[in-house]
Amino acid sequence: MFEFIRSHTKILMGLLVLLIIPSFVLFGLEGYTQLNEETEEVARVAGQKITKAQWDELHSRESDRVRAQVPGLDPALLDSDQARYATLERLVRDRVLAAAATKSLMLVSDARLARELQANEVIAGLRGPDGKLDLERYRQLLGSQGMTPEMFEASVRSDLAASQVLQGIAATGLLANAQADSVLERFFERREVQVALFKPSDFTNQVKLTDADIETYYQANASRFQTPEQADIEYIVLNVEALRQGINPTEQEISAYYEQNAALLSAKEERRASHILITVPSGAPADERSKARVRAEALLAEVRRAPDSFADVARKSSQDPGSAANGGDLGFFARGAMVKPFEDVAFSQTVGAISDLVETEFGFHIIRLTEIQVPKQPSLAELRGKIVSDLREQQAQAKYAEAAESFTNGVYEQSDSLEPTAQRLKLQVQRASNVLRTPAPGAVGPFANGRFMQALFGTDALELKRNTEALEIGPSQLVSGRVVQHRPARTLPLADVRSQVVVSLTAQRASEMARAQGQASLKAWQDAPTTAQFPAPVRISRDDPQGQPQALVVAVLRANPDRLPALIGVDLQSTGFAVVRVIRLDTREPAAQDVRRRDREQLTRWWADAESSAYYETLKSRFKVDVKVADPTKR
Repeated sequence: MFEFIRSHTKILMGLLVLLIIPSFVLFGLEGYTQLNEETEEVARVAGQKITKAQWDELHSRESDRVRAQVPGLDPALLDSDQARYATLERLVRDRVLAAAATKSLMLVSDARLARELQANEVIAGLRGPDGKLDLERYRQLLGSQGMTPEMFEASVRSDLAASQVLQGIAATGLLANAQADSVLERFFERREVQVALFKPSDFTNQVKLTDADIETYYQANASRFQTPEQADIEYIVLNVEALRQGINPTEQEISAYYEQNAALLSAKEERRASHILITVPSGAPADERSKARVRAEALLAEVRRAPDSFADVARKSSQDPGSAANGGDLGFFARGAMVKPFEDVAFSQTVGAISDLVETEFGFHIIRLTEIQVPKQPSLAELRGKIVSDLREQQAQAKYAEAAESFTNGVYEQSDSLEPTAQRLKLQVQRASNVLRTPAPGAVGPFANGRFMQALFGTDALELKRNTEALEIGPSQLVSGRVVQHRPARTLPLADVRSQVVVSLTAQRASEMARAQGQASLKAWQDAPTTAQFPAPVRISRDDPQGQPQALVVAVLRANPDRLPALIGVDLQSTGFAVVRVIRLDTREPAAQDVRRRDREQLTRWWADAESSAYYETLKSRFKVDVKVADPTKR
């Protein structure tokens, strides 16, 4: 083998050139760089790496979900370093718990998975009147989130297995009442204090700024006085609604649809029945169920001997409080209104017939069919509007499937313009100005979709002037855009933002003066306590801070109770400085029994959370978690 390589070196070099050079022509050096970035390792769990692409994808999905739930949320909060790092932490946590579940052989049965899916409120909303899941809508819903049913169900199974890892630890988080009461007594204890607050607003008029001060502050904080990065764009949207408008079914199609679906389009047959019910509680023992059956059989024999007595027997003996007074009459009902065993019998009977015993979850029924109401089949003219609407919807969906492929290929293959794809599919090229990199509050349509905005401001769109890829921004809805003009973020001239600079610098200087005066007063009052000037005392606690800042409450409660009274200083940052005289400890008034019980339950939950967190930290060590991205909160 090696001899062959040595003997044919020139041939092999030629083959390598033929293989490698075209790849650079097609993808470019940048393509390789981008691929490397996407596969960049940002964390490792149990020997398995987490890539930047996986992190970005999860953060994009999470951001889209949050924006959909809170439309008015500031997009900057979702795209901050802190928010992105929180997503990475969740991804690492999921991997750690999944590894622990696998290691401990924590499996999820098909039955457990089915119960979880049935309890899902979103999925429940996709069920029809017959209780069956609308599989097409189910696939569309998951598809809009980039998942198939198999992927979603595997994810749910994985989540259930992972949740078992911490459930056992959380369940052990128990506290005796005496322990809980002792902790709560300390947690809710009160302190009597006097607070002297040195507010920046009291020093604002004392601030004197020179031109040099303003210039220096402006230069040091230039990033605060920038116009954001913006772009003017063109975009096209393909959706079913746009396709539906151009569809006009032919008379032949309308007639054929009517003939094939008249029965489905008509009102449903309804039946009227009466019943006699002998109830059996759910989970009743066999002997109780047997007694109920014997009683029901006796009543069945009685009404069969005298069918006209059915209503009287129902009034006297039926245990259905809703119908007994009416002689067992249930009124008219269509299919799907009753439990299935009852419905199957009622819709198989002839008028006047009395059924055998029908057992359901409610007990034993004797059913008598009293009337059948078959609606008149509507004419084509009466159903014409609905038929045209149904045909338009069907044809639009079919047309969308074809158009989506053409749309996706078109914006990629002719990436220097949206016009060819728009003309071919009869779409309108729309325009938008001053588009920001992140969705603006209240944004709708494509501009509320984080993935689309990310693509618009990506390298392909900004530097290479290409169309974005076709992105799904909702069920049966695709979008592609291109940047017409890009304006990078720029620092505004000092002349344009001078008033803003003055306000910011004045606030900073006033805060510094308030802090300095507060610290000087603290030292002076410590040296000469009789000179201290305080307002009337107040009692503060965690659950009743009396309007005091959280930082002040925490500092007061940390004061050593064995060394009271005491003077402490609390830096309140931009809101000033506080000098606090902590006079004495004041125990909490006895709480009502229900309040005490609620507090104990809350403390137990906190305790369980703390134990779960501690166990998770142990798992992180066991499965050798290595996060390669710096925590922005610790910079």
